[in-house]
Amino acid sequence: MRRDYCSIITAPLFFLQQANRKNQERPTRMLFNREDKTDLTITSVDSNTIRIGEQTLTVSTALTADRIIGEWRATPVDAITITDLQPVLADEPELLVLGTGSQQRMPPKELAFALARRGIGLELMDTPAACRTFNILIAEGRRPAAVLLLD
Repeated sequence: MRRDYCSIITAPLFFLQQANRKNQERPTRMLFNREDKTDLTITSVDSNTIRIGEQTLTVSTALTADRIIGEWRATPVDAITITDLQPVLADEPELLVLGTGSQQRMPPKELAFALARRGIGLELMDTPAACRTFNILIAEGRRPAAVLLLD
């Protein structure tokens, strides 16, 4: 009985491996091209600086797919409201990426609900991950906005 169970599991894996060998020319992972940088590509981030295109920023900042909005006033993550996000939402993003510093922190639940009522998704993560996510979304042709908080 156990032998039959093992063969049921391994048989599809065997055929999948064979199919992969036949299709060797198909890429199996995503490769990033360094030539696709734009003025809004985030090229580096650490706890005190964010480099966007040729600009080096030493303050928390907000940006969209079209522009760098500028300095983000010092609002703690747990106190951010939909009103605080009006400059970001003016560009009608489809998704807001919130980088909360070196550690992921949660904003008020009402913020997520208010964004959802407007049809805007919310992604929370630490700031370095938010920068990578923003770059990927831009490269895919999506319309994200990001608020990137520094510690």
